[in-house]
Amino acid sequence: MNLLAPVSSIMAKNLITISPEDSIKKVENLFKQHAIHHLPVELDGKFVGIVSKSDYLYFKRGFNEINIEDKWDLFRLKSHNVKEIMTKKIAIMAPDEKINVAIEIFKENLFHAIPIVEKERLVGIVTTMDIIKHLSEDKEIYKSYKK
Repeated sequence: MNLLAPVSSIMAKNLITISPEDSIKKVENLFKQHAIHHLPVELDGKFVGIVSKSDYLYFKRGFNEINIEDKWDLFRLKSHNVKEIMTKKIAIMAPDEKINVAIEIFKENLFHAIPIVEKERLVGIVTTMDIIKHLSEDKEIYKSYKK
């Protein structure tokens, strides 16, 4: 893997996004339906934040674990909005920035996704799993690991 390649070469491009006014119930449904861990938040076509599965689970602490369809829990999920749990200040990258920069950002921070933004518009996302996947596809790295 060429660590000096642009992050655009490994980023996910077809993203599911949400708005700050969407309910946390919608977040729950999207996480379940698409088996994803990060939802970028857009307002009027501009990137404004991200909701991670950890953000969602932190919000859900204290919910009734025995009966997840408890009416009170369902009310809470429907009445609270994304803007209440989203992370607004997050590292972003431009599509032409290098993969090695993404690795350094991941090493220095406690998150696992970097939105790729161009002129305030979300164009992709890179996760730690994207980097692991591409490293594992590198035959030279794979050979050295197998020894």
